[in-house]
Amino acid sequence: MELILIGLLTLVASFVGTLAGFGSSTIVLPILVIFLPFEVALLFVGIIHFFDDLWEIILFRQAVNWKLLLSFGIPGVIASTLGALLAVYEPNIILLRSFGLLLIFYVFLIIKKPSFKIPNDAAHAGIGGLLSGFIAGIFGIGGPVRAMFLSAFNLPKETYLFTSGAIAIFIDPARLITYFAGGTRLPGNLFWGLFLFVPITFIGSRTAKNFVDKIPQKKFRNVIAVFLFIAGLKLLLFP
Repeated sequence: MELILIGLLTLVASFVGTLAGFGSSTIVLPILVIFLPFEVALLFVGIIHFFDDLWEIILFRQAVNWKLLLSFGIPGVIASTLGALLAVYEPNIILLRSFGLLLIFYVFLIIKKPSFKIPNDAAHAGIGGLLSGFIAGIFGIGGPVRAMFLSAFNLPKETYLFTSGAIAIFIDPARLITYFAGGTRLPGNLFWGLFLFVPITFIGSRTAKNFVDKIPQKKFRNVIAVFLFIAGLKLLLFP
């Protein structure tokens, strides 16, 4: 029964994560930490998140932007490793709430100024990579920061989703290796459950792609904003 419930949770998280370009960790992690030690939950969610990212790359591979990917991804790997080294400490509640408030502020900003856009250059991409990587390493929820920066570039929806998945592919192995090297392991039921959960992540991602194909480009940024607002509200009220 435990594996079935985690499987259903994984399916929903993979669908939302692919549709919004983030969110699977944000959905799964707060629930799993109720039942699992924080470090074990981080490792498990990181593995599931890795496969979500892999499916995004495969499903949206035609929209690759190498310049943006490298500018964002390389700083993200470095920052993620540093953040993961600090994951043994209790997450700072004030920092999480401030992060949630920042996300909500950003949503209202793009609603008030739909033309708002961050310059799509290496410097701004590098800053986004550093922030998302560091927060992902510590809290396992770097996706909202990545989504905030990438959506501010106002990219084509396929490019946004491919880049989000590919950047996370850069970041996730770095923090997973760090967790593993620090002695964190999955209990037997979760380890063998991966043979069920990984195919489920593909089903969720493939279903989400069908929805993405039907969303008009000019409306896609609003879809991201909705998920960012929900993530920000959750972090602000229930960090």
